[in-house]
Amino acid sequence: QVELVESGGGLVQPGGSLRLSCTASGSIDKIVRMGWQRQAPERQREVVAHITTDNISNYGDSVKGRFTISRDNAKNTVYLQMNSLNPEDSAVYFCHADSTSGNYYYTIAWGQGTQVTVSS
Repeated sequence: QVELVESGGGLVQPGGSLRLSCTASGSIDKIVRMGWQRQAPERQREVVAHITTDNISNYGDSVKGRFTISRDNAKNTVYLQMNSLNPEDSAVYFCHADSTSGNYYYTIAWGQGTQVTVSS
């Protein structure tokens, strides 16, 4: 079993920055990818970014060029640096950990979610 603990959300003004952290514990050997998705009221859950254990990263179109995902394998932690935030980035951000079966990724754990609010 994998457990994820997130931190770093909060209130920030438009144009500001925040950094989210997600630390994994438990059966971490099963994890091949970690990432973030976000959920805003009345909107579909959206892929934000993810990164593999080989440090291959991908981003959702709406955050490309503004957000950066990174990982510290020694700490079993993934970071999401969010810059140039705007109100449309306001959402609950969920960390997830994925394993693989053949060519497919599947999620084995979710974090509890952390609120990010961008407002003046």
